[in-house]
Amino acid sequence: MKLTLMILTLLLISACSNRGIYEGLQANQRYECTKLPPVQYQQCMKDANKSFDQYELERQEATR
Repeated sequence: MKLTLMILTLLLISACSNRGIYEGLQANQRYECTKLPPVQYQQCMKDANKSFDQYELERQEATR
């Protein structure tokens, strides 16, 4: 929880781009994946390693 708060605070202070924010949240998600059992870890990491471009494409399709 502290790590998440720290990452979000740093992102807000530094006025990062959407890509920077996504990458910061992605790093936090990878960290959270390490807390899961091996069965769930692989899927979690697959989701966490989605590229920003793929994320943007899916986000745009969902908002149409």
